[in-house]
Amino acid sequence: MIIDGKKLSIEFIKEVKEEVETLKKQGKSIGLSVILIGEYPPSLIYVKNKEKKAKEAGIISEVIKYPNEVSENEVLNKIEELNQNSKVSGILVQLPLPGHIKKEKIINAINPLKDVDGFHPINVGNLASGTNAITPCTPLGCLYLIKSVENNLEGKHAVILGRSNLNGKPMAQLLLKENCTVTITHSKTKDLKSECKKADILVAAVGVKELVKGDWIKKGAIVIDVGINKSNGKIIGDVEFDSSKVMAKAITPVPGGVGPMTIACLLKNTLECFKKTSL
Repeated sequence: MIIDGKKLSIEFIKEVKEEVETLKKQGKSIGLSVILIGEYPPSLIYVKNKEKKAKEAGIISEVIKYPNEVSENEVLNKIEELNQNSKVSGILVQLPLPGHIKKEKIINAINPLKDVDGFHPINVGNLASGTNAITPCTPLGCLYLIKSVENNLEGKHAVILGRSNLNGKPMAQLLLKENCTVTITHSKTKDLKSECKKADILVAAVGVKELVKGDWIKKGAIVIDVGINKSNGKIIGDVEFDSSKVMAKAITPVPGGVGPMTIACLLKNTLECFKKTSL
């Protein structure tokens, strides 16, 4: 089974749109403000896609662009302005940032109730403690993709490749909440292949082209490929697709798997932020 992230994302965006339209009839509007610094091509493409999908869902989307040389203080002042603006439901600062701007300082400045990326320490802490939290969009999208194959994950052994704050760690928290047994692997893990072969659910998010081979995968596993790697003008994942799809029960393609669901979950998070700040 090839897990169709595009199809699932369309369903998600449709649900968000229906709820947004209901709120509009009550005279309420939902706004997403995105801060984009510099001309980093992947960021430009990603923000453009976010803007397009937000419009489809009826969410008012504003992109605030700054040159690469913008000062950290100017960005912090803009964030504070957006924090105070009742028309702004969600705030997102597109990563990566230029070297002279501290990522942690920027993320910490965002009102955690408007933090659609789920990166603020308060949201990270809430997720880790199992309480209600705005959850990072990519791991949240991965969870929905997994559950589109198998809804009850209790007792499953999940193996995550990668321990980043953006994907690996929040993914582990989400799967723990589903009562999975979770193993996080990384660059220092001994015998990575044998760890992967134990997985009922395998989530690869390390940014290494086709690291995971078919013989790394347990027969019947669910495989989620978060990797985005460029090779000869093509986008390739962290999983060698052709050899792995023979072993897996279900697998996400790259592109067309996790990417569309990340944006769908961003819109879902924007709606959740609106409810936290306005209802």
